[in-house]
Amino acid sequence: MAAAAEYTIDELAQAAGTTVRSVRVYHERGVLPPPQLRGRTGYYGDEHLNRVRTISRLLDRGIKLNGIKELLAAWDRGDDLGAVLGVVEPEPAAVDELEDSTISATELQARFGDVPNGLARVVAIGVFEPVNATTYRVADPALATLFDCSAALGVPCAEGLRELERLKADCDRIARRLVDLLHRHAWESYATSNRGSDELAQLAAQVAAIRRVPGKATGDLVNRLIEREIEQDSEISEVLHKA
Repeated sequence: MAAAAEYTIDELAQAAGTTVRSVRVYHERGVLPPPQLRGRTGYYGDEHLNRVRTISRLLDRGIKLNGIKELLAAWDRGDDLGAVLGVVEPEPAAVDELEDSTISATELQARFGDVPNGLARVVAIGVFEPVNATTYRVADPALATLFDCSAALGVPCAEGLRELERLKADCDRIARRLVDLLHRHAWESYATSNRGSDELAQLAAQVAAIRRVPGKATGDLVNRLIEREIEQDSEISEVLHKA
């Protein structure tokens, strides 16, 4: 049987995509159980990791720490709160519904009508795609959700679209650099080999890794950097720590 995972406070914060300071606040506010002490070092397990991730999701939904403490206490008692609180991962059907959702050309034009070439630009970066002359559908649910998130922050439509274009361009550059590394190293190694089944399997594994690992690592890094920037924003940070 595999040994249970153990984390120091630094490792726990990194695995959960948060900061050590936040973990300590969760301890102080009574929403995170204490670690197991061995000597002067505290060790956390997977239950702590799941709890920190749950707390982060609830904070993202606008629930304050006092409310989170009460909700998690009820959850620990066995109440079926996962679906209500959004702690359970969404079912794939929810993503399918977003991908299949449609919007009329008239509605899209009204939404982006005040933005220069707004409709053409939002289609060009891949948020929406035309179904026919009168109907569009969501082409990229992740981009659509990100745009909706900026709108919920009160960001004007023109500014939100401009930031989305910049983000897409940044992601395109990252993808091209990573695939260039793949070609210059993994492919060149395969191309100069005898191209047997073992070499092909190795190349396939390398391609699978480049498709999966960088995106998750980049997303985790961006989340940690956002957390750092929020912590360094004295006005926002001061208000949040009073919550």
